[in-house]
Amino acid sequence: MIDAFTAMTERLQPAARALFRMMLSTIFIVAGASHLVDPAKTAARLEGSPLGYLATSLAPAEPLVVLSGVALLVGGVALLVGVYTRAAALGLLALIIPITITVQIGNMAALGPLFKNVGLAGGLIFFITHGSDAFGVDAWRSARRDSRVH
Repeated sequence: MIDAFTAMTERLQPAARALFRMMLSTIFIVAGASHLVDPAKTAARLEGSPLGYLATSLAPAEPLVVLSGVALLVGGVALLVGVYTRAAALGLLALIIPITITVQIGNMAALGPLFKNVGLAGGLIFFITHGSDAFGVDAWRSARRDSRVH
């Protein structure tokens, strides 16, 4: 029975990885849209964070929020459709690290979001190392390229 279950789950792995990639992408798409729809609200959160000054010493909060919103949205959509998956995951990871440092660290009320970002980082590291191996544009392009070679 265990062998049959293992065989079944192994057959489902490509679909499960694609579902994981698509589900992971939604938080970045929603966050990016939120940054763009109401940048003043997100900028106020950044400015009110204990370490927010690390970001706002580089540029005013609202332009940073808009730029991060665009990056979250573009990276999230790329992850969703599996195009340039490794680069999209790397870009999103590079973005959530400073967001986590400036907004969540030092804020005891943000422990949930802090550890959510730690979990998101784990998911992004998975796709940096594995790419989009099923049901994505990268996989389609790779299969198409391979069919031309053979």
